[in-house]
Amino acid sequence: MWLSGTSDLIKKLKKRGVHKVALQFPEGLKRQAGSVSSDLKTAGFDVIISGDPCYGACDLALDTVTEGKADVLVHFGHAPVDDRGEVIFEPWTVDFDVSILAQALPLLHEKTVGLVTTVQHAHLVPAMESFLASHCHDVRVADGAGRTPLRGQVLGCSFAAAKRTGAGEIFFVGTGIFHPIGIALATKARVIALDPLTGTAQEVNADPLLRRRSAVMEKARGAQHIGIILSTKSGQQRRALAERLAALSPGAVIVTMREVTPDELLNLGFDCYVNTACPRLAYDDQVRFGRPVLSPQEFEILCGVRNWDDYTIDEIV
Repeated sequence: MWLSGTSDLIKKLKKRGVHKVALQFPEGLKRQAGSVSSDLKTAGFDVIISGDPCYGACDLALDTVTEGKADVLVHFGHAPVDDRGEVIFEPWTVDFDVSILAQALPLLHEKTVGLVTTVQHAHLVPAMESFLASHCHDVRVADGAGRTPLRGQVLGCSFAAAKRTGAGEIFFVGTGIFHPIGIALATKARVIALDPLTGTAQEVNADPLLRRRSAVMEKARGAQHIGIILSTKSGQQRRALAERLAALSPGAVIVTMREVTPDELLNLGFDCYVNTACPRLAYDDQVRFGRPVLSPQEFEILCGVRNWDDYTIDEIV
C-alpha cells in the first residue's frame, strides 16, 4: 500500500515548484508506473519513467535529474540510504495482522528480545512492540540512523539496527531468509524469523551459508587475476574499500560496473572477483556466476589479513 498516495505526492511536487518529474519503481512495483504517471500528467506535470532495473534506494536513477530530463526524481518502495535533496522517497507498505506474531512466541526463549523488520513493515513496529510486551517480553527497538532511517529497520546490506538492540535474541519479522541469516552473522545472537504473510516461524541457522562460502573461497584460492568490483550506483560506491582491497594482491585490479551480471564477469575473464557493490550479490547470486565472487572479508581471509574466526557478513556502513 502506498501510504501517502498520489494526492499527497502532487502537493509535495507543487510545493517544490517543479514541472518535470521522473518516476522510479523497484521490480515488484513497476506495474504501478502507468497509473501513477497518468495521475501526475492529469495534474499538469511532465513525466518520464526510469525503466532500468532497480533494486533499492542504493540504485537511484539520478541521471534523470543530472542530465536535465527531470527537476526531481520520485523513488517508490524504499526509505533513503543517504541524503538526496533531488529525490522524493515514497515508501510502499505491506500490512498484516500483528497477532500472527503468536506463531513465533514458542521459539522466543529470552525475556529481552530485539525486534527488527524491513521497510515494508516498519510502520507496524509500534503494534508489534505492544503485542510482544503483552506477552511478557521486554522489547528493544533501535532508532533509525544512517542507511536505515526507520525504527527497527534492517536492509540486506545493513544490520545495524539489530546490533544496536544489544539483545542476545533477535526477532526478525519479514519475508525471506537472507536478512535473518545476515543478522545472525552480524550480531552472533540467536535469531528467530517470522514470515508474517505465511505465518512460518523458524530459528535461523547460518552454518549452511558459511559452508557454501568456504567452498567458494577454496575455489578462489590461488587465483592470479582478480577483479575488484566497484559499483557506479549511487548508494553502492565504496571506492576506498575497493582501493584497499586491490592493494592486498599484485594480481588485483579495480573494475567499475553498474550491473554485475554473469555474462559480463565471464567476458572480463578474471579468475575470481571481489564484490564491493551490493553485498547480496556474492551471497545470493553465486550460483549464477561462473567464477568465484568473494565478499571483501573473504578476500581478506585469503590474503592472510583476517582470520576465519573473524568472519562476518559484508555490510555497507
